[in-house]
Amino acid sequence: MSAGSRMPVTATLAARNFRRYLLGQLTSNIGTWMQRAAQDLLVLHITGNSGSAVGIVTALQFLPQTLFGLTGGILADRYPKRRILLLTQTAMGVQSLLFGLLTVTGAVNLLSVYVLAFALGTATAVDSPARNAYISELVDRERVATAVSLNSAQFNVARTVGPAFAGLTVAAFGTGPVFLVNAASYLAVLYGLVTIRTDDAPGPGRPRPPGRTRLSDAFRHIISTPELLLTTSLIAFVGTFGLNFQVTLSLVAVTVFHTGAAAFGCLSAAYALGSLIGAFYGASCNKPPTVRRLISTTIVFGALEAAQCLMPDYGSFMALLIPTGFAAVTLTTTANALTQLHADPQLRGRVMSVYFLVLLGGTPVGAPLVGLVSDSLGARSTLVLGGIISASSALALSALITGRIQRRIRITGTASVTSSPSPQPSRQGTGSPTSDASAGAG
Repeated sequence: MSAGSRMPVTATLAARNFRRYLLGQLTSNIGTWMQRAAQDLLVLHITGNSGSAVGIVTALQFLPQTLFGLTGGILADRYPKRRILLLTQTAMGVQSLLFGLLTVTGAVNLLSVYVLAFALGTATAVDSPARNAYISELVDRERVATAVSLNSAQFNVARTVGPAFAGLTVAAFGTGPVFLVNAASYLAVLYGLVTIRTDDAPGPGRPRPPGRTRLSDAFRHIISTPELLLTTSLIAFVGTFGLNFQVTLSLVAVTVFHTGAAAFGCLSAAYALGSLIGAFYGASCNKPPTVRRLISTTIVFGALEAAQCLMPDYGSFMALLIPTGFAAVTLTTTANALTQLHADPQLRGRVMSVYFLVLLGGTPVGAPLVGLVSDSLGARSTLVLGGIISASSALALSALITGRIQRRIRITGTASVTSSPSPQPSRQGTGSPTSDASAGAG
């Protein structure tokens, strides 16, 4: 049976390099989500349940994406991506180890949490463009969208399991051991990267274009490609105002329902469960990602997020988080796949850095705003704000930009989302040379 006749998930997992990469990322991301949940609970404990403090530490963790994310894209297009990932993942592991040692020895304070959050964000800013662009070098082009969904699936498996484990671990042992577990989890992703067969990955071996690696080329490419322009514009609004559940769920659990660490972990797990279902649905779907799907899913996500504020009790709030997570991951994986499939391969690292700049770089604005709104109007109000802005931006941008896409389709006679500005050789899904994605920051 040929790769093309297999189910998309099976054919994609047949690529040895991608499979090893995926397993390493899964293990590491479980530890990462444990640390994220424990970090929020630690800040709430240190500050006496300050929503603003949680917003600030989240903003500091994502601020480097704004400051250094574009530089990460330049590095991803200029140097071998695997080498970059080995360095950044090692740095993240050291950060977690130091965080754990400070916590278990009782030396941690709010300032040290702020500094370590900023350090982790700096490593992530360099890591994200290379990590996402690298996936397209591990599978053939026809499987990029499936690889994006599978990578999202492992990310959401980790997001389901990690906070639940963190809540139980914090309740039993405190936050310090959680950070040490995360430090150990980086060994898995480093092992996966080391054992990838570089001779089976033609991407790093392709000659790089002469001249400087300029960011201006990526911006011109995005502006001149309607699909890229719509996707990055929409993700800027949703990433800044809609996807702040890392802050919102801890605030709702503690200040609205007056629960503890274990209940917060269950809320995070419910949201992640919906995301996981959405990721596996996307991976098993043979339909290519489309702009229409992106717009409609964003509207549904916004409506569900706003509806969360109407849930009267903990159980109904947790239940609605499942479809909300489904819509959120469908939104982000569709946007990610559209970006990768429409980006010129020689510009992909820089284009992905712009994508992550607008997806994560808005968090330094959105997270403190969520904290301030929560402190002033209550945690439920933050959900209404994020949902309305997300849905409204989808409607407005659809009206402004999709007309350009339709005009181009009439002129060129093609609507294929898999077209690329420059041709690529094809290769089999097994990872051997014969023919370049995702995931979110973990």
